[in-house]
Amino acid sequence: MTPIMPKHDAAAHVDSARIRQGRTWAELADHLGAPLVWTTAALLGQHPMTAEQARSVCDLLGLDEAVAESLALQPSRGTPPEVMADPTIYRFTEALSVYGPALKALIHEEFGDGIMSAINFTVDFARRPDPDGDRVVITLDGKFLDYRW
Repeated sequence: MTPIMPKHDAAAHVDSARIRQGRTWAELADHLGAPLVWTTAALLGQHPMTAEQARSVCDLLGLDEAVAESLALQPSRGTPPEVMADPTIYRFTEALSVYGPALKALIHEEFGDGIMSAINFTVDFARRPDPDGDRVVITLDGKFLDYRW
């Protein structure tokens, strides 16, 4: 029996097919009728897709059932250390290192003792024109979960 393709291999097939066909992540999200950031994360292996979603995107990209099977698996979430060192990704770590304590204090002041969920969660991404250089706008939208004793 052939082993199931690892999710990082499936992600490489998806990304290669997307690039070679000149498709954008937004086109793939529109094709699936799913949010842009979620779709991109799922196709890069961080979320499971339904079997129907996986087959649909693989049909669009001309990828086989082995890729679709992998895309539908439950992932082991996280990012390898070498990817975390990428300057773009590292800046997110840097931003949370600087602003994380302030955001935590503000969440506690506004909501009380608890956390922002990263499970009941959405992320939005946009480009905002600015005369000093376009701005990257990222909105993290998580449900507040209070600590209950």
